[in-house]
Amino acid sequence: QVQLVESGGGLVQPGGSLRLSCAASGRTISINDMGWYRQAPGKERELVAVITSGGYPNYADSVKGRFTISRDNAKSTVYLQMNSLKPEDTAVYYCTARTFYALRSRDYWGQGTQVTVSS
Repeated sequence: QVQLVESGGGLVQPGGSLRLSCAASGRTISINDMGWYRQAPGKERELVAVITSGGYPNYADSVKGRFTISRDNAKSTVYLQMNSLKPEDTAVYYCTARTFYALRSRDYWGQGTQVTVSS
């Protein structure tokens, strides 16, 4: 029903920047909130940022002031601009979209993209 494809991950030095993109396809009209999660090996999955369909963002305390989430509804795409990256930001980043259709809420997930911050 909804497919999500992330891109933009890679290797970057501490203090560097990356911009992640997540393009949605399928029944994109049903998408409400979108967001980014991340998970490092042996650690719990954590919410990084979410953004409503109206463009209102929320961030985890660990990334406030460094990351910016945005979306382009015309392109059905959500972005995560990551600045001042730290080694502890290293993780697999997953895009997620929440849909609401026929009185049901469902979550969809991308395949994940690796972000590695290392010198």
